[in-house]
Amino acid sequence: MTYQTIAALMFSTMMLLLLTGQRVFGVIGFVGAASALLLWGNGGVEMPFTAAIQLMNWYPLLTLPLFIFMGYMLSESGIAGELYEMFHVWMGSLKGGLAVGTIGLMVVISAMNGLSVAGMAIGATIALPELLRRGYDKTMVTGVIQAGSSLGILVPPSVVLVLYGMIARQPVSQLWLAGAIPGLILAGLFVLYIVVRCHFQPHLGPALPAEERNLSLAEKLRLLRAGILPLLIFFFMTGLFLMGVTSLVESSAVGALAATLAALAKRRLNGKVMEATLHKTLGISCMFMWIILAALCFGAVFDGLGAVRAIEGLFLDRIGMSPWQILVMMQLSYILLGMFLDDTAMLVIVAPLYVPLVISLGFDPIWYGVLYTITVQIAYMTPPFGYNLFLMRAMAPPEISLGDIYRSVWPFVGIMLVGLALITAFPQLALWLPQLYRGY
Repeated sequence: MTYQTIAALMFSTMMLLLLTGQRVFGVIGFVGAASALLLWGNGGVEMPFTAAIQLMNWYPLLTLPLFIFMGYMLSESGIAGELYEMFHVWMGSLKGGLAVGTIGLMVVISAMNGLSVAGMAIGATIALPELLRRGYDKTMVTGVIQAGSSLGILVPPSVVLVLYGMIARQPVSQLWLAGAIPGLILAGLFVLYIVVRCHFQPHLGPALPAEERNLSLAEKLRLLRAGILPLLIFFFMTGLFLMGVTSLVESSAVGALAATLAALAKRRLNGKVMEATLHKTLGISCMFMWIILAALCFGAVFDGLGAVRAIEGLFLDRIGMSPWQILVMMQLSYILLGMFLDDTAMLVIVAPLYVPLVISLGFDPIWYGVLYTITVQIAYMTPPFGYNLFLMRAMAPPEISLGDIYRSVWPFVGIMLVGLALITAFPQLALWLPQLYRGY
């Protein structure tokens, strides 16, 4: 067999096994390890072993459980709920104001947790019932929550960008800085859409009744103070990191400790909260570690075959595609895969192939990491099998049907495509902040 045939066989075997419903890390790790043994004999055992040692020796991996712990501590202790109460009162006088406040809540939750699942859970349990009770259109607010929760994988500290940095061997701090402005741009586009649409169709998002928003200044300031606490934790954590006082790992430890002390100060820290936080942190951290281990093993075999150089030659020399055409084709493949897989699975499957190809084509891998993340957000919300669609279906009340959920996402998918086009056409939107901070 030629190396190209072996690479195609590895990839097709992996996709076939995934269709059987097996766990992603098990399939990818098995294909990588089995291919190494068949290609190089007993010496091939060294590849998965080396990948495991490489993972365990990677010090920044400690950021994963610490950031995840911080997010779940803030949500499980109820501190995140106070954020929505603050947005509820301060934005209630605006038509569509509660929906705008929900986007604000999602941005802050993203900055605390870095996972879209956490934002979805908080939005569906805290914001959605309140929006429906206030007479907001169920289709619009369902889309608002799905779109807002997707920001969790772009706004720092994004766990997905941490995984991308590990697999693509790119600095996580640069990726976080690169994702900040695009994340805020998308959030701003969501807010603009909500405000404009509710201005012309007020029945979709009525303003809060005057008797509910006319609180005393002291009461409003109390709500503002309660909602600002999580923001202070985030800015204190990232501020120390950006000033060079703490390293990336130390910054994550500061965030985890600050979230715990905040829960303790508010008398919310008890055995039940700690058990739930630790249980969820352990489960997600272990899942990510297994996925990264499998990805490193598979990527080592793929690189050893020279598959990346073969595919580059196929597209550039034989087919004659331009680098930009290849980039667009890669982005479309992410949207297709996103109909069936979550973000980590997509990253593990194609990053060993795509990232070296992106670098060889002359594109910036930091910029491409942002493009990948935005494309994954779009794939999350694309029918018929988008990941966020089924998460919302599982969490939404009975009056919201799957058809409502499908209809709700299209305006926001369109907005994300606009955002993706902006970042693609103007790479400095993503690269300006990393260049400013570290001279990247």
